[in-house]
Amino acid sequence: MPRSTPAPKPAVRGLRLDQALQLLRQAGHELPADAPGSEAWLQGLIDSLVDLSSRDALTGLANRRSFELALAREIDRVARVGEPALLLGLDIDHFKQVNDTHGHASGDLVLKAVATALLECVRPMDMVARVGGEEFAIVMPNCPAAFGEAVAERVRRRVEAMPVQIGTRKQIRVSVSIGGAFAPQWVRSSPALWIERADVQLYRAKTGGRNRVCLEPSAVSVVSAEEKALLFGISQYQDIE
Repeated sequence: MPRSTPAPKPAVRGLRLDQALQLLRQAGHELPADAPGSEAWLQGLIDSLVDLSSRDALTGLANRRSFELALAREIDRVARVGEPALLLGLDIDHFKQVNDTHGHASGDLVLKAVATALLECVRPMDMVARVGGEEFAIVMPNCPAAFGEAVAERVRRRVEAMPVQIGTRKQIRVSVSIGGAFAPQWVRSSPALWIERADVQLYRAKTGGRNRVCLEPSAVSVVSAEEKALLFGISQYQDIE
């Protein structure tokens, strides 16, 4: 058998890594613990940068880019496998008043507290993302209707009951409005249509008084024209399990 050629060792000389290391320090990431310049050190540096690019810097949650990729994969899986999946959209109620009254630093504390509360209410398989200023989203694969409603209510109650410490002697409380939609099973849909359906329910929750949950029924009887056009389309994720 021919001898395999050993993999080339990474050439560290000439690489400008100072900016990458500075970026990780500023984000609070731990630097690779291996010997600088070694393969393990470079791999650790790459892994840290990949993680940094996929996460929201303030809350540590998945960022919008990661959320959109996960959503595309999940809605494709639902079309092929047929398991129910739920998308929850969440807004912090009257968040602008928090910033105007207590300052943006306090607003950041509220965002981080809400992010922690969301993570405490979901399964490890669920993705929690910060998708805007005070906007969050949760992608819940393999989620029956009764379970999804229970989780959404758990999130709402958890945030409502959570005091946020914004000073040595001051606490405030906030609430969230939650809207959710199930991906149509066995139907080739799109992330944009799924988000639109969840947004409709979120609007209902906000206009209905806030601090409430509105979910679309799991069995969506109406298939949009866009979804009919996509029904026999070929997915870019068809080989991903």
